[in-house]
Amino acid sequence: MAVNYARNEAAAQEVVEAIEAAGGKAIAVGFDVADPDAVAAGVKRVVGELGGLQILVNNAGISIDALLMRAKPEDMRRILAVNLEGALTCSKAASRHLLRSKARGRIINLSSVVGETGNAGQSMYAASKAGLLGLTKSMAQELAARGVTVNAVTPGFIETDMTDAALQGDARDKLMAKIPLKRIGQPADIAEAVAYLASPAAAYVTGHVLRVNGGMAM
Repeated sequence: MAVNYARNEAAAQEVVEAIEAAGGKAIAVGFDVADPDAVAAGVKRVVGELGGLQILVNNAGISIDALLMRAKPEDMRRILAVNLEGALTCSKAASRHLLRSKARGRIINLSSVVGETGNAGQSMYAASKAGLLGLTKSMAQELAARGVTVNAVTPGFIETDMTDAALQGDARDKLMAKIPLKRIGQPADIAEAVAYLASPAAAYVTGHVLRVNGGMAM
């Protein structure tokens, strides 16, 4: 398994060590998904060191919240470059190897509930995540004949450092009132959904958007 990182090598290495402790093989590979040359080099290294590529999870993402009328052009470009173009670039680089693989390849795109519902102050982020859904369905049609499935997961609000900082006091209570299951999601909720789509159990699932949002969007 290859663990990609943009800046936090130490965190990526922790994941590698956890995988190896469980009996797996893993490497940490640092590159910016918004840089096509770096992506190409990273994929080449993964294939060279791990012997192939069967599954790609596009989960790189950033959010710069602002009302659209106040959004900076450089922020627009950066969000689209990482969230949408990054997935396009990684998928293009990986698809050649997925098609050659004897195993049935998988591409899983991490979108967001906001990509389906929109959210005031997150127009740039929502646009990038909605674009991933169109990408998912188009790639699913392009790659299906060779047995490669392409699906998306749309997480709701998940317990992370980013959401902890944004959801304090009343903000957290107001959000909880909008979630039918009455809890914030956990990273494991998303990991299990991705693991299912990557597994043989999902061999006949493609072009699908799996909502993991506690009922925020149905």
